[in-house]
Parts: sequence; structure tokens; C-alpha cells
Amino acid sequence: MTLPWDPLFREAFLSGLVLAPLAALLGCWLRLRGEWLATLGYAHLAGAGGVLAAVLHWPMLLSAMLASALGAVFKWLFGTARAGNEVYGVMILLGWCLGLLAAANHPGADLVGRVFLDGQILYAGRSHLITALALAVVGAILLPRLSRWLLREHFQPGHRRANRQVLWPMDLGFDGLVVLVVAATALAMGVMASFALVLLPAWVAWGLARGWRMVLWLSALLAASAYILAFWVALVLDQPFGPVLVAALLCLTPLRLLGQGRYAAGGHAGDL
Repeated sequence: MTLPWDPLFREAFLSGLVLAPLAALLGCWLRLRGEWLATLGYAHLAGAGGVLAAVLHWPMLLSAMLASALGAVFKWLFGTARAGNEVYGVMILLGWCLGLLAAANHPGADLVGRVFLDGQILYAGRSHLITALALAVVGAILLPRLSRWLLREHFQPGHRRANRQVLWPMDLGFDGLVVLVVAATALAMGVMASFALVLLPAWVAWGLARGWRMVLWLSALLAASAYILAFWVALVLDQPFGPVLVAALLCLTPLRLLGQGRYAAGGHAGDL
């Protein structure tokens, strides 16, 4: 029986195993900020960037990241770091429109579009693994520094402004990390799979955990577990990875019913 850690699939398996919990962790903060739709917006732009890369003969991963970065710039043009989910809705429509038009007029782009739609982690190579590890290192450096700032902004939104503290470096750092992780995850696992990784583990953990740290650990664990199961099922049954991963993540949602009292992670500031 072929296993996920078979040398043929080892780099692909490890790439996703790094990206899945990292995306779920970012989903916790995006949920805290009320920007959970950001993933779908950035992922659609990343997909459009990857499709256009096939037309222009550019590196696909780089193009996907640049397209998502342009989405972050578009968000900041509205003059606020938290522009609301409407901006991400515009990104979704723009990415969907550009991606389909490019795919309809170029045979190579059509194939790339299917990769972004279905998710083809089984074919990920060393470049994906190196990118995933680099993002994990950046996340390990930035997230501990960003965490308390993001939480303070949630609980005391006017504190830093009242003290005339500069806000944009933290906002820019967080948005930049989200853009890069979403683009890499969308390229490796598919647009909807990347959205599910950000949305569902955080949502389930939110209903089960009593404190913020537990939310983070639980969301990462749920994402990693669903990813390992989906990789094995897709490999053994020869199924497209993206839908299998989404199905595995959806199977986690009944766990929210186990939460007693519907604990809200944001309400347990004492556990930070």
C-alpha cells in the first residue's frame, strides 16, 4: 500500500503538513478580527495570478503571491487596515472573473485553473516544501509579536491610537503573512481547500476551547489531523485532494456540539 510518507510523495506531504496548521492558526486571528472572508478573497486572486502565469510564462507560485499581495494593496487603498468583508467580496469576484477569462482563452491556463480548483498537493515538489518551511519560520517569528497587539486591538481598539502609537507596521506585517500563506496554500491544495482550512478549524475550536491559547492549539491540531486523513484517502482512492480535504474538515464541524456553554475564546482574556 502506498503511504503518504513514501519517498515519491514525501515532499508533497510535508509541504501540506506545514501549511495546514499555519493556515488554521491565521484563521483564528482572522476570525477574531471579523475578516474570515479574507482567505477566499486572497485565494481567488492567487488562483487568477497562477492562471495568468501560465499565459505569460511566469513562475506560478511567485505570480500567485504577487496577485494576492495586490489584493492587500487594494484593501489598504480604502484607508483602513480592517476594511470589512465587502472588500474581500470584491476580490473574490475579480479573481473569479480574471481567472475564468484567462482559462477560457488559453489551453495551458485552463489546466492551471483546474489545479487551483481541485487542489493537487500530491504533485507538490521541493519548491513548495521550501516555501512552506520559509513561511513557517516567518510565522514563528512574527506571530508571537503580533498576537498581543491583535488581541489588544480587539479588546481595547482605541488604546494605541489614544497613546499615539504607530499601527500600520503591525497591520502590514499581519496582512503580508496572511497573503503569502493563503497564496501558497491555495496553489498547493486548491482555493476552496485553503478557505476551509482557515475557516473550519478555528470555528470548531472556538466552540470547544475555554481560552485563546487552547483555541490556537486545537485549531492547528484539527487542521493537521484532517490534512493527514485527506492526504491518505486521496492517495489510496485516487481522488482529487481539494474536495477530500474539505470533506474531512466538514466532518469536524459536529465537534462544536460538544462545547458546553458555547465558550467564546475572546471572552477569556485571563488565559492569554
